[in-house]
Amino acid sequence: MRIISGTHKGRRISAPKNLPVRPTTDRSKEGLFNILQHRLEFESLTVLDLFSGTGNMSYEFASRGVSKITAVDQNRHCVNFIQKTAGNLELDINTIQSECITFLKKNTSTFSLIFADPPYDWEAEAYLNLLEQAKKRLDDSGIIIFEHSNFIDLSTGDGFDFSRNYGGSVFSFFE
Repeated sequence: MRIISGTHKGRRISAPKNLPVRPTTDRSKEGLFNILQHRLEFESLTVLDLFSGTGNMSYEFASRGVSKITAVDQNRHCVNFIQKTAGNLELDINTIQSECITFLKKNTSTFSLIFADPPYDWEAEAYLNLLEQAKKRLDDSGIIIFEHSNFIDLSTGDGFDFSRNYGGSVFSFFE
């Protein structure tokens, strides 16, 4: 896994093999950020990274100038890894150990971009429930991005804008 662009461009990050994660591939991440860089000003974003796993997406956002990032994962080993890696890279990433739906229900902060990468074995209904909760934490002009398997169709979700397919992964965008 590597940081594609920004202040830490080209930096490789090696996660421990025992973390229960499936990091976003470099190819998929590069495709996603090619879309985002033409639509958003990274410096003005407040980002919520749900199911953050290794922190791969949080590091990329931070490297590109996002200063307010919250990474949420229920696994303490993932949260510890993100904290350690962010510290080593001198990136300011707020980490929270929590189940993501619980976090969304209890937290009162809002975000301009919410990225979520739940387990690929989730059913469409679980994604739609997550979408409903995430929308409550979204700024008025914000966007939600779900990474999911290409076997799931989220085009019926409230506020669906478009999706992009990268191999077996899909990014679905919601407003």
